[in-house]
Parts: sequence; structure tokens; C-alpha cells
Amino acid sequence: MTYTRYVAIGDSQTEGLWDVDDSGNLVGFADRLATALDRHYPGLAYANLAVRGRRIKDLLDEQLPTALEMAPDLITVCIGMNDVTRPGRNFDQAIAQLGVLHERLARTGATVITTTFPDLARILPVGRILAARVERINHEIRTAALRHEFRLVDLYSAPSMTDPNTWSDDRVHGSAKGHRLFAAAAEEALGLPGSDHSWADGGGDAGHPSAQSRAYAQVQWTRNMLMPWVWRHLRGQSSGDGCGPKRPQLQAVNRLDPQER
Repeated sequence: MTYTRYVAIGDSQTEGLWDVDDSGNLVGFADRLATALDRHYPGLAYANLAVRGRRIKDLLDEQLPTALEMAPDLITVCIGMNDVTRPGRNFDQAIAQLGVLHERLARTGATVITTTFPDLARILPVGRILAARVERINHEIRTAALRHEFRLVDLYSAPSMTDPNTWSDDRVHGSAKGHRLFAAAAEEALGLPGSDHSWADGGGDAGHPSAQSRAYAQVQWTRNMLMPWVWRHLRGQSSGDGCGPKRPQLQAVNRLDPQER
């Protein structure tokens, strides 16, 4: 299989929040995957339409129509965590919207990579509150991957996902190490030469977090994720207000390896 046009859609994880190069520019797993693909398929065109704070409905209304106009032969989609964490009774509607998104992606004819979410309860105590939602959305994602023959990156039970170093200070977004692991997982899902399953064990140094580590993670999540969200919510704002995609058009991939930035 040869890939010529890769479009990434999603939220802050795909945008690359918390993973920056030496110039302060966001990198993220999608940029890293595009660089790896370009080594195998020189001349790959790549667009990244992801915007922080976006939910499933936003992809249906905004990103997917733009992506389809680009006629991609490869699409990565990572979306739903903002729906999982948002309080209220709209989660059922979000799950239904995710089903619509999967159906529309399946009709593109492109290779689609999708991903489950990690087990938040193993990372920070508050994750137990969200555990049922995480399991439900992961079931939807796995079912769609099987039905539509999507390539699946399953982060839920991977030991590397419990390593605190996989995550940024807010304990929700990936660190630079985390984004390298996410990209390696996508490479394996595509069966790229040289890829393997070692990303899942994180090199063998990832164990179950200690009580102290999980308590620290809770403090970090509260400080860097919850409190900013509460402040924005009280002001009727979103983290994505005024933000646009960092790579809105298909362009040739920068051949600099992100791991060397």
C-alpha cells in the first residue's frame, strides 16, 4: 500500500499539545507519523486539521468536510476525550455522533487509523469517575474498527500508558515521549517496515503507578487541566476559541525527523 495524501483530524492530542520542538512549535504524534511515512513514501502530502478543545460534533461539522475535499488515502482520527470529560447528559448523543463519523470515514475509501483511550483510572484517581464512559467509547471505537476494517491503536491496556513519563503535566495529554509512542503504535497499525509492538511496553520500564505517583498525578491534573477548564467554563470559553488548524492544507512533509528536533 502506497500513501500519497495523509490528513489528521481530531483535538489537542492530534494537534500536538505539550509536545514542542526547539523552536516552540507543536509537533505531536501526527507530525511524527507523517515524517515516518515520508521516509517510506517520499513526497507524501500532509495536512493536520486538529484543533484543541474540539468534540465529536465539531469533527462532523468542521474538519471532516474539509478533509474529504482533500481526497486523502490515509486518515487518522483521535476524538472523544472532550466528550468523555464534559459534565452533563450529552454523552449518549456524542456516542451516536461518533457512529455517524465512523460511517462517513468508512465511505471515503481511505485507510483509517483510530485509537482507543487509555485506562484513566490507572493513571489518576479521578479517572475512576470517568471509567464507565471511557469503556463505553472504547467499545464503540473497537466495534467500528472491526466493522469497517479500520487500523486500530489500542492504548487501553498498554503498560506504557501507565508510565507517568508518557504524559504531560496535566496527565491527560501526551508528553514528547508519549507522542513518540503514539506514533510508533500507528506505524505498527499500518505495518510499516521496522515497526513492532515495543511501544506498548515502553521499553519494559513501565509498571503500575504507585499511590504516591497517582496522588501527584491528581494534583497535576487539578492544577493544569481542571482549574483552567473551570475558569474557561465560567467565562463561556473553550480552549480552542480563536484557534485554527496548524496545517490546514496538504503540503509536503518536512523531512527533519521530529525526534531530532
